[in-house]
Amino acid sequence: MRKIVECVPNFSEGKRKIVIDKIADAARKVRGARVLDVEWNASHNRSLMTIVGGPEAVFEATWKAIKKATDLIDMRQHRGEHPRIGAVDVVPFVPVSGVSIGECVRLAKKLGQKVAKELKIPVYLYEAAAGRPERVNLADVRKGEYEGLGVEIEAREERRPDYGPAKMHPTAGAMVVGARKYLIAYNVNLDTADVQTAKEIANVIREKSGGLPGVKALGFLVDGKAQISMNLVDFEKTNMDGVYTAIEREAKKRGVEITNSEIYGMIPLEALVKMARDSLQAPDFAAEQVLEKRIYEFE
Repeated sequence: MRKIVECVPNFSEGKRKIVIDKIADAARKVRGARVLDVEWNASHNRSLMTIVGGPEAVFEATWKAIKKATDLIDMRQHRGEHPRIGAVDVVPFVPVSGVSIGECVRLAKKLGQKVAKELKIPVYLYEAAAGRPERVNLADVRKGEYEGLGVEIEAREERRPDYGPAKMHPTAGAMVVGARKYLIAYNVNLDTADVQTAKEIANVIREKSGGLPGVKALGFLVDGKAQISMNLVDFEKTNMDGVYTAIEREAKKRGVEITNSEIYGMIPLEALVKMARDSLQAPDFAAEQVLEKRIYEFE
C-alpha cells in the first residue's frame, strides 16, 4: 500500500491573496507533494491548504510553506475573528494510507524541532503528539491567543513551549504542530447579526459543554451574520447532518433560521457516505458504490 500523508497547515492570513498564493506556491515546488486545495476567509483573516503525498515530500512542502509564511506575515498587524497564536497557527499531520498515527507524530516532532531551531519560533505539540494531557486540546494550547500567550510564555512555567525559545517570535508569534485523525471544518450561518445567539448555540452543541461528542464550536460575527464555526474531530460520532439538525433546533428556539452552511477545506469520502447511510436510512450503502471512486481505482 502506498504511503500517503495529509497535512493541513493553517495560516493567519485571509485578506491578501497575493500572500496566500506565494505560500501555496512554495509548497507546490516540492516534487512528490500536491497542494489539493487552498481556502481563505477575510473575516477570520485565516487560510488553510491541504497538502498530500509521501511522508517526506509532505514534510518538505509544509516546511517550505512555513518558511514563506514566516517571511510574509506579521502578527503585530493581524486582526481577525478566529483564535490564533502565530503566523502559521496550527500544523496537523493526518494518516491517509499505509501510515500510522505514530508515524505522523514523528513527522510532527521532527517539524517542530526544525521550526524551533531554524526559525526561532516556539512550538507546542498537540493531539496525538502532545507530551502532556493539558496540551491535547488545541483550544487549551491557544488559550489567551497571540496577545495573551505573548505575556504568559515568559511568565508561567506551564506555558513554556515544547521546542524553541520561551518567548514569541518578533513577527511570527508561536506555532502548534501535531498529529490527528481526519477533521471536518464546518460552519453554519444564521439569519441574524446577533453574535450572542451564535455563541449560545455553540455552547449548547460543543462536547466540552456537555453537547455533541467530537464537536468543537465557537460563535462569530462573519460578514455581518452570526456564524457557528465548528471542528468535527470524529465524524463517526457526530457528522455534519447531525450537528446541522442540532443547530437548526436550537436556532428555532431563539426565533432565528439557518441561511446556509459551509464545508471549509477538504473532507473524507467516508463522511459523505456516512451521511447518506444515516440520512437516507441506507445502512448497507458503501463507498465502493460511488461510481467515480471505482473508476479512479481502475485507472
